[in-house]
Amino acid sequence: MINYLSKPFKWFFNLEAASGLVLLFAAIIALIISNSTLAELYFATLNKYLFIGINNFGLKLSILHWINDAFMAVFFFFVTLEIKREFLQGELSNIKQALLPIIAAVGGMLVPALIYIFINLGDSETLNGWAIPSATDIAFSLGVLSLLGKRVPLSLKVFLTALAIIDDLGAIVIIALFYSGDLSYKYLGLMLLAFIILLVINKFNIKKFLPYLIVGIFLWDFTHNSGIHATIAGVLLALTIPHRKKEKDFSLLLKIEHAISPYVAFGIMPIFAFANAGVSLEGLSFASLLNKVPLGILLGLFIGKQLGVFVFSYVSIKLKIAQMPNNSNWFKLYGVGILTGIGFTMSLFVGNLAFVDNIQYMDGVKIGVLTGSLLSTLTGYFLILFSPNK
Repeated sequence: MINYLSKPFKWFFNLEAASGLVLLFAAIIALIISNSTLAELYFATLNKYLFIGINNFGLKLSILHWINDAFMAVFFFFVTLEIKREFLQGELSNIKQALLPIIAAVGGMLVPALIYIFINLGDSETLNGWAIPSATDIAFSLGVLSLLGKRVPLSLKVFLTALAIIDDLGAIVIIALFYSGDLSYKYLGLMLLAFIILLVINKFNIKKFLPYLIVGIFLWDFTHNSGIHATIAGVLLALTIPHRKKEKDFSLLLKIEHAISPYVAFGIMPIFAFANAGVSLEGLSFASLLNKVPLGILLGLFIGKQLGVFVFSYVSIKLKIAQMPNNSNWFKLYGVGILTGIGFTMSLFVGNLAFVDNIQYMDGVKIGVLTGSLLSTLTGYFLILFSPNK
């Protein structure tokens, strides 16, 4: 019975862990290319405009924007399917089980943001990046955890997975509330209409994905033109995909999640990493890390995440609000807290939104994210590796 119940989690963990290694490879290749003779071709290709559509009906965006707006909408669609499933039937459906990762995630978002704000106080331009170090890259962090094998109990893997999913939910809310542009009420109205149509389709319990997909494409276009970031369309579409616990024989949500997960894990996320991790390291020095943007991100990810996650977890466990994960100890829990400082995909994505009008800060974002994530990876890995089992 236990093996049967844990199968979906093990499948998810193995998928995310493997994709984390692919992400690392894509990021390394991007760094190599962006610091080679191919650098000019790399950046020129990403900035090249591509029209998709028929005659006058279509959209013209740079390749980088297609990746960050369209591909990442599919990523957020997938993430929201995961979140919805977890709250309906997974680790987050039981409030007692969910309390520790929820509390830890709040700490892990709040403390890094406060550290970044403290460092950038007084500069309205750089202050806009306050949410960048609040994110956790679920694939990378689980990938590192997988390398530790049986030294990490299953309960801690569940804890990190749930925390990262809640973290993603927090990132979605932040993007919707704080990183939207000038709003178009016409397209907001069309967005609302498309969402209502999706709710009606759900209400009639239609189990074919095609109607949802057709309306979802229009929803994405309306969202893109509304001033709200286009990825939110993926979130809204996922919320309408039916998953009814009483229908044990079939769930459209589970079917779609399983169908697209390999493409998201081994296609969309590595492409995003390759397109966004490239940064020229020419002239890079230790002094570069002391600039406000990279320093705020580095300290937020490496110091803020571990402090926020561990302190909030420690207090909640000591106050008996939540329980220590089974077969775990404070050393291993702290090590996992450090691994949440691997921001990478989500941090780079939020950075693109925060400084969409201030491109000059993006190199600092990339340097801060890469350095903070690397320090979190190495420190968390070796702390767990050499921590006592009891």
